[in-house]
Amino acid sequence: MATCTQGIDTGFAALGYTKVAILGVLQGITELLPISSTAHMRLVPAFLGWPDPGSAFSAAMQLAALAAVVSYFWRDVRSLTVDSIAAVMHGKFEDRSFRLALWIVLATIPIGIAGLLASKLLNSCNSPVRSVTVIGWACVAMAFLLGIAEIWARHRRTIGGVRFADAMLVGLAQVGALVPGVSRSGSTLTAALALGFKRDEAARFSFLLGLPAIALAGLKELWELHKVHLDHHAWSVLIVGLLVASFSAFFAIWGLMRVLERFSSWPFVIYRFALGVVILAGVAAGWL
Repeated sequence: MATCTQGIDTGFAALGYTKVAILGVLQGITELLPISSTAHMRLVPAFLGWPDPGSAFSAAMQLAALAAVVSYFWRDVRSLTVDSIAAVMHGKFEDRSFRLALWIVLATIPIGIAGLLASKLLNSCNSPVRSVTVIGWACVAMAFLLGIAEIWARHRRTIGGVRFADAMLVGLAQVGALVPGVSRSGSTLTAALALGFKRDEAARFSFLLGLPAIALAGLKELWELHKVHLDHHAWSVLIVGLLVASFSAFFAIWGLMRVLERFSSWPFVIYRFALGVVILAGVAAGWL
């Protein structure tokens, strides 16, 4: 049963520091891998007999993912920001960095609008969208889509050849991440692969395009928690989770890039499918 504070799911506060630190490691790893952090945040606590940490915890933890992505892709982030500012100051609106930064901002609009419209449904206590059945089927569906993209992809394009249409299509795919179990990195990586990008370049494009959405979602959730007057204990528990998740998220990116550079996305396809089957079997058996 969810723990509600003025309609906001704040189950993480009841878990305490140790359990939240453990879930922070898990959240950090799964948030940036294409395997659905939400699925793991529901499955692992249920398996251990812990209460659901809640959607507020998952959303706020995106700030840990933000810190990891910015630090890992610092050269790209610095180039996009510094070069874009310089281009605007000199009126060079055809500058490659400026155009990519602008496209990333525009590609964030669809998930921003959809997130605001669906906010109450997604973040309410005992939301039907966060049911384990929905998460299980989402895992299975995304396993098939990622597998199809892996087969279909030409694996030739690089981020230097990104077009406006590419950014908008990946941005639209990102909207699917609002459904628990889909995974933001999973949906955008799938779209980028389907557009013909090399595996590691698809991941790089996915992470850079997701930066505004990750930042907005995390900051919005912190504001929502501030509005419900979360107590000092709950804030300190959340901070512990954020710190732990930041470190684990960084190593998750490193691992993902190594796998995609040397192998393929098939390990994630297989894992996602198996995870979805386990979740649905758990629901059918009555232990989830």
